[in-house]
Amino acid sequence: MAKNNPRQVFEHQCLRIEDGLAETELNALETFFGSGKDFPYYKLINKGIKFCEYVGVIQVGSTIIEVLPKTDRESKPDKGKWQQILISMLRVVNDLDAQTTGDSNLKLKPNSILEMYFEIFIKEVEYLLRTGLVRKYRSNDSNQYALKGRLIFSRQIQKNLVHQERFYTRNTIYDHEHVWHIILYQAISLIKILCCKASLHSRICQLELSFPEMPRMKVTADTFARLRFNRQTERYRKAIDIAKLLLLNYHPDIQSGRNNVLALMFDMNMLWEGFVFKSLRKQLGGKGDYSIRPQVRHEFWESGRLRSEIRPDIVIQSRDNSVTWIWDTKWKTPTDSKPSSGDLQQMFSYAGIMKTEQVALVYPGDCASVGGHFSNKTNTGINVECSVIYIPINTNITKWQESIGEAFTVWIDGLQSG
Repeated sequence: MAKNNPRQVFEHQCLRIEDGLAETELNALETFFGSGKDFPYYKLINKGIKFCEYVGVIQVGSTIIEVLPKTDRESKPDKGKWQQILISMLRVVNDLDAQTTGDSNLKLKPNSILEMYFEIFIKEVEYLLRTGLVRKYRSNDSNQYALKGRLIFSRQIQKNLVHQERFYTRNTIYDHEHVWHIILYQAISLIKILCCKASLHSRICQLELSFPEMPRMKVTADTFARLRFNRQTERYRKAIDIAKLLLLNYHPDIQSGRNNVLALMFDMNMLWEGFVFKSLRKQLGGKGDYSIRPQVRHEFWESGRLRSEIRPDIVIQSRDNSVTWIWDTKWKTPTDSKPSSGDLQQMFSYAGIMKTEQVALVYPGDCASVGGHFSNKTNTGINVECSVIYIPINTNITKWQESIGEAFTVWIDGLQSG
């Protein structure tokens, strides 16, 4: 089992051997890095690594490294605070609320990111066992002493030429052995290897005993792509999602078997975008006054078969679609509270292509939000308001989400009154 206390660093921070990183761990991270082409999580430096804008957790052998987010203005950030902020954001964006059936499923308070995923997965599979596992029909070829099913003549001649008392048949079996349970069983086996918390490890061992034993199968991204949820299997979705995250991001050490790598890393910009979107939808979507959509695609250039498109982060429309607002989220703090030219040019393009006059850049931070507009010298014939909105970070996830909804309401009220 892995060590209980993860090593914590922040995004864009360096981790070297002199900081306590073992040479064997560095070698494993260098091997995981591979050729370095399009590798997003970290870069190699002299006797260490430098993390990029991805956050999450990397487990190398028995060592767990948590990469935490932070805003640029903090000189001495609180690691405990940022760990809980990251866990809260992941739970909101990935909808990680475990099934609850009684007092045993109280609100999760994990001590690490891995513990959060392990505990939710365990709770989900325990819930599936309590409510009953799904059975499916499958075809089974076997050599039997009774003629049951359809006789396969080619295999009968091959296998039973001198054993005429046997029958090689193909019949249909209705049981628990199917791809859904094979995936969950392999995830259970993986968590048993990786889990570091004693209480969770005992539960996963009990889960392994209670779960029907399944055959091994090579699980790839295509395996999950072929899954189709229906009325029977919809309750499997959350457990399957976590199993997918674990199984596809686990990289075993073929040579020594001691420095296996599990990397659950998330682009902080996309995580912030997803968190703001989910918060807006929670605070405003239920009232029916707004339509809130993420990543709305619009083509803006073509040449023969070649196409290029824009995708604003969040598009909000009024109930009658008469007014459109665009929010573009950025996980950074602008220098001197002034957005970069690239960010402003991006918003100018969104406004022109989507024919809206109200757009905003949304940053995390405690700065005062400011209004603004694109210069009339652009000769576009439209007056586009482009505001800069700051959302204060709050460790209370409910209040944080409420503040995002309030920020939008205050913003559009200011535009209407102005």
